[in-house]
Amino acid sequence: MKLLHVIASPRLEGSTTLRITDALLNELGSRRPDLEVETLDLFRSDLPAIAGDNIEAKYTLLAGMPIGRDHAESWIEIENEIDRFRAADAYVITAPMWNFGVPYALKYYIDCLVQPGYLFRFDEQGYPLPMLEGKRMVVVTSSGSDYSEQSPLRSLDFFEPYVRAIFGFVGIRDVTFIRAHAVDIAANREASIERALDQAKEVAADEEWPTFARSDA
Repeated sequence: MKLLHVIASPRLEGSTTLRITDALLNELGSRRPDLEVETLDLFRSDLPAIAGDNIEAKYTLLAGMPIGRDHAESWIEIENEIDRFRAADAYVITAPMWNFGVPYALKYYIDCLVQPGYLFRFDEQGYPLPMLEGKRMVVVTSSGSDYSEQSPLRSLDFFEPYVRAIFGFVGIRDVTFIRAHAVDIAANREASIERALDQAKEVAADEEWPTFARSDA
């Protein structure tokens, strides 16, 4: 199983989300000897911009036309990121909640990936259709306050709905969230992290991970 680990936290040492993800991946690795993990650190990667030649290429694709020679060299950087994403069997995203939503580096990456003809396509009536199926995603996140279902702040959580919507749009509907809530509240912090660590180990042990043999194995 090839797993792409996308890190959208600028912190390495001391990161709550990475601490939880480490528990998940360590447990998963102990149970899945076929596990291959590729790590993409968004805050330490030079991602291609959806601007200049690339924005022109995007609108060319949306118009149903092939990319011209003038834009092809720049667009190949976008295609390389998309290819890396599509090559994975499963995904783990490590991202804290920022201002009720995802960190800007993760949004930037998603805008790079979600392109017509690569992760989705349009049918004859112009409706978008997903192009990724059979993939699994686990999202590890933490937040300073409590945004759980019973919290009065639940309506301010735009992180989980957005992630479910955008990846569901391209066909990834098997999405599990591991969340550490209220980590900025000293009285709750460690208990919340421990619950998330326990959940991470449970998720690693479940039977929902892809089990098919890879064709390039």
